[in-house]
Amino acid sequence: MGDRITLLFRFAGGGHRRRRLFSSTSLPRDQSLAENILSILEAVPPAIAVEPFLNSLAPILSPSSISIALSAAPSLSSAVRLFAWSSHRRELRSFAAHNFIISLLLRDSPSSFSSFWSSLSDLHSSSIPVHPHAFAALISAYHAAGFPEKAVEAFNRMPEFASRPNTFTYNTMLNILAREGMILLAMSIYNQMVQSDCRPNSATYTVLIHGLCKSGKIDDALKLFDEMLQRGISPKTAVYTVILSLLCCANRVDDAIRHFQLMKESKFHLDEVAHNALLSGLCKIGRINDAFEQLRLFQMNAFVLGLNGYSCLIDGLFKARRFEDAFGFYNEMLENNIRPDCVLYTILIRGYIDSGRIKESFEIFNEMANGGVIPDTFCYNTLIKGMCDVGLLDRARSLKLEISQNGRFPDSATYTILICGLCREGLIHEAQQIFDEMGKAGCFPTVMTFNSIISGLCKSGKMEEAQLLFYKMEMGTNPYLYFRLSQGPEQVHDISSLQRRIKELCLSGDVLKAYKLLCSIINSGVAPDVFTYNILINGMCKSGKIRQALKLLEDLQSKGHFPDAVTYGTLIDGLLRAHRENDVFEVLQHMVKNGCIPTVSIYNIEMRTLTRRRQTSKAVILWLDYISREKTDSEEVETIRIARKHFEEGCLVEAVRTLLVLDKKHDRVDSSPYTIWLVGLCQERRAVEALGIFDLLREFNIDATPPSCALLINYLCRSGKVGAALDVMLYSLGKGFLFKKPVGNRLLRRLCVQNKMKDAHELVHKMRLAGYYMDLYLREPTKAMLLGAPVKVLTCDLKITGSSHGSNLLHKCRIKNCNQSGKHDGTLNLVSLKWNANSYLRSFISVTKVIDPKLEVRVVAYWP
Repeated sequence: MGDRITLLFRFAGGGHRRRRLFSSTSLPRDQSLAENILSILEAVPPAIAVEPFLNSLAPILSPSSISIALSAAPSLSSAVRLFAWSSHRRELRSFAAHNFIISLLLRDSPSSFSSFWSSLSDLHSSSIPVHPHAFAALISAYHAAGFPEKAVEAFNRMPEFASRPNTFTYNTMLNILAREGMILLAMSIYNQMVQSDCRPNSATYTVLIHGLCKSGKIDDALKLFDEMLQRGISPKTAVYTVILSLLCCANRVDDAIRHFQLMKESKFHLDEVAHNALLSGLCKIGRINDAFEQLRLFQMNAFVLGLNGYSCLIDGLFKARRFEDAFGFYNEMLENNIRPDCVLYTILIRGYIDSGRIKESFEIFNEMANGGVIPDTFCYNTLIKGMCDVGLLDRARSLKLEISQNGRFPDSATYTILICGLCREGLIHEAQQIFDEMGKAGCFPTVMTFNSIISGLCKSGKMEEAQLLFYKMEMGTNPYLYFRLSQGPEQVHDISSLQRRIKELCLSGDVLKAYKLLCSIINSGVAPDVFTYNILINGMCKSGKIRQALKLLEDLQSKGHFPDAVTYGTLIDGLLRAHRENDVFEVLQHMVKNGCIPTVSIYNIEMRTLTRRRQTSKAVILWLDYISREKTDSEEVETIRIARKHFEEGCLVEAVRTLLVLDKKHDRVDSSPYTIWLVGLCQERRAVEALGIFDLLREFNIDATPPSCALLINYLCRSGKVGAALDVMLYSLGKGFLFKKPVGNRLLRRLCVQNKMKDAHELVHKMRLAGYYMDLYLREPTKAMLLGAPVKVLTCDLKITGSSHGSNLLHKCRIKNCNQSGKHDGTLNLVSLKWNANSYLRSFISVTKVIDPKLEVRVVAYWP
């Protein structure tokens, strides 16, 4: 054996002479070198280090010879030793060798992994450092075998073998974590990478940017891209393509176009994917015209639009509700001999559904099947959602059954769509059945699934069941997890503390513990989000359970969520409904303290509540206080002071004019406060001031709301200002507002009573043109008046007999001293007219004041 080792040493010493003989590489040469490597591996006993022999042979070796030798290695341990040795030499590394070691580990898993670790231990005991590329192969093999935790453990144990992760190893680990959806841990390891002076490269940023995009962290992805450019790293085309889409989604379209031009100037190969990314990004934010303008510029440079490009543009046209343009563009695609795929068929189906053409959507679906394109689950989900949206729930459920017949399987989205549809129709029991079926089918409920069914339970008044489901959602499959994480000195009970804890673990080198912590959270079930809490808080408030709603607010914050404007707005509305105005101020303070500035919508909620209580003046003061705090410009502050002075002097209309002038000057008109005040003034029977605000809104070209117009018409009629009421009605017709029967009928009758028959008939004609079906809209008394039936205006004393309480309604009205027909003593039997006394009096008798029905009163009565 000693002679053979000596011979091998002599052979290694003649290596330089052999390299001169073979000036060009050839397969026979690589095979010959591989045989020499194998001879060394076979000759050197396990107790002796093989590396010195290989070092002597290294100058004449090539990556191919290493790969050939690995494939014929006598044992796994010898293959690992050879691979670990070659990894130290850049000129001998190859992806072929890297991939072969991975396949070798996967072939005899799990025993092969034990052998690999044994070989690494032998190297370490021989004081031979293990190159990080060897760990990169081990990490990749673990992940490929379905053991991501073992991959993290291997990465974590590198320091034990005097191996320091390099860029390639870091990138391998980052890629695995990004694929596993653990972008939080990936970013922490990236920070560890930077702090250890290991330089990230283009591949590092490509992996992280893709991972951040998949997890919806667009802002973080853009920041990382900027950091990449600051480090002087040129992005690859794939990264640029992702960034183009991100910039468009962030509404930074001009930046996206600028980056696209930069790619062209930098001589990047702009493939179809890059072009489509810009077109798709423009379409997604609704800038469809800009997308077609870009397409025109692309085509000037010989760009040919393909199937994916047509798909994103057709989708953009549908989202812009330009249905006919979308169908025309689709026909153009067919004329260019481009056949649709499943994705485009799905877009077309959704487009037909959105345009209300359900029949055509099924025709496209059938055309798809007949053309040999098998619909996938997403396509079925699109059709099922369309059926649910139009209330065809039976058809939707039958489509779910069809999915399995075509070799597909319903997913979580399928069940969630059905649950949403059933809850929307109030079919909570059926929705719960689908929810139970979902678990049996192996589909895990998403946050949206829970939110839908919790919302349905709240709306149906089943608050206890909603709370139970909420707790089930919160605790998930590990009811002790939250308790464990929220105890002790290293508490983890919100996203900030979680990020901090993960970062600390990574920097201390305990990446495996960080991975296990994230796994325990991910596998613990579906965590409620802010939207879930908002649904439950809204249900509690509407059912009068304010204390429970406030408790949910505390829970929301303790679990690491941040209440949004909807959360606070819902609570404020609930408190105002419960007449707890003092608590509203505390909630507003809590809101500001937590960095959530009260929005206009929250103040609108407060003002609506105040106006419902006939406290319009308080609503005006609330708004003036709000805008006084918001404005800092001295001119604006002075204008608001003048408006407040007008209001305090009783000139509300003049105060509104001052505010509208200020709004118009700065181009930020919000009609909400003014229409809310208008409604409040009507409810307080301050019709003149309400009409003044309405006229101001028209003067400043600001649209009044349909409810405010309807109320204004009613109260103007009651105040005898029929001409003004008619003017508001004509304005409403011009805006396309359609009112319920009482509004139009009351106005028409008032016009007839005041002998304005021409105006009444013209109004009927205009209402018919505006879309009113007058034969059904007009009530019989109104029709009689419009047809010219005589109208008697009687001023008389009315004595009402009977009880005014409970079910004992007034049955008789005795009229006496009728001054139009002399002395008259008669009785109107209201029961025979199929009206009860209250309805009859409300419709045809204008009482001068509120009185006890048993008293004799002076009234003016109108009836045909």
